[in-house]
Amino acid sequence: MKYLKSIANHKKAYLLALLPFAVIIIMFELIPLVTVIVRSFFSHGEISFTLQNYVDIFSQKLYRDAVLNSIQISAVSSLIGIIVAFFGAEAANSATDKTRNLFMSLLNMTSNFAGIPLAFAFIILLGNTGVLVMLGKNFGIGGLAEFKLYSFNGLLLTYIYFQIPMATLLLLPSFDGLKKEWRESVSLMGGSGYHYWVKVGVPNLLPGILGTLSTLFANSIAAYATAYALLAGNYSLLPIRISEQFVGDVVQRKEFGSALAVILMLLMVAATLLNNIILKRQRGEGTR
Repeated sequence: MKYLKSIANHKKAYLLALLPFAVIIIMFELIPLVTVIVRSFFSHGEISFTLQNYVDIFSQKLYRDAVLNSIQISAVSSLIGIIVAFFGAEAANSATDKTRNLFMSLLNMTSNFAGIPLAFAFIILLGNTGVLVMLGKNFGIGGLAEFKLYSFNGLLLTYIYFQIPMATLLLLPSFDGLKKEWRESVSLMGGSGYHYWVKVGVPNLLPGILGTLSTLFANSIAAYATAYALLAGNYSLLPIRISEQFVGDVVQRKEFGSALAVILMLLMVAATLLNNIILKRQRGEGTR
């Protein structure tokens, strides 16, 4: 009995130690989340239930385009980022320790270079009078001279820039799980590098790839600072349209902004759920 009482006392002590974290989660995550969801069903300036905010989002072209543009740029930048990161992580995994440490240092530095500083860096390099654009004009390099930074392609390039380092860092642990004996076994059985990656490498990496892909999608669809500093309100994206509803100089529509925020959260949740469904099917097929 004394032993059971001591265990119970230890559990109570652990619960008390977790209490501050629980308070923080409730105060700064759960309460704001519930507030945003509930307020999204209110009319502007009134406490009355309505679905009009959501109807307006999908009926008005400005906000419908914001949803579609955010999905498009997030999906494209995530796919390109994961493809480039796959080869980068594979190269880092097969490199020497010294080369890998140098590569990791560069990845950590570039992954933290985002937001407004990243936008300004691209403006200096690829803006209308950027260094690379002027070099392109002087030396007749059409791709550089005619590059339009303040467009979808320009914004996509900045998104890809901060997606690749993050994706590579997230994929490296998955590549560490690949055993050299597997490649040797495939080679002994007469298989090529293609057979190894299709039959062994990629299937074992698939959980990490899909998890990284959903993380990249969530990271890009919620990105705000880089897009706003680069294009301000000239390109319709969900984070920018949400901020407009809360910091408008003339009218603030917090209820409508909350509805936009709920749509953004649903897109992030949908990406995670899709990732889990694909993983479950893949694991189910693997156990047959």
